[in-house]
Amino acid sequence: MPQRKGSHSVFSIRLHVVFVAKYRRRAISAAMIERMREVFYRVLVKNKCELVECNGEPDHIHLLIDLHPDNNISRLISSLKSASSRIIRAEFAEQVGEFYYRPVFWSSSYYVASAGGAPINRLKSYIQSQDAPAPGD
Repeated sequence: MPQRKGSHSVFSIRLHVVFVAKYRRRAISAAMIERMREVFYRVLVKNKCELVECNGEPDHIHLLIDLHPDNNISRLISSLKSASSRIIRAEFAEQVGEFYYRPVFWSSSYYVASAGGAPINRLKSYIQSQDAPAPGD
């Protein structure tokens, strides 16, 4: 994937994010994943981010996000979870009601990791190989 540019920066920040359904219940249907994809896309565009990939299984969902550096990761995650939970609970109320009697959908925890780019060992070697200024320079 290409690097993106801001007014004073060039960046390439990819995040792998996983949200798990509350109590690991198998509550997520294919139609829900499709709707979540739309919700995630909308939230990310508002935050100058891009949804690269999104898919899941009945108890969790994976997102690959191209992050803009203006964002606070935990706030962005919160926005993604709250918007998707609110819409899924409203639009799929009957299905969600089979699993949850309270207004919940996602577990309070999440997984996030940086993704893409060169392996850490290669980056470390590259940084270590830089020509350091001679002492006294």
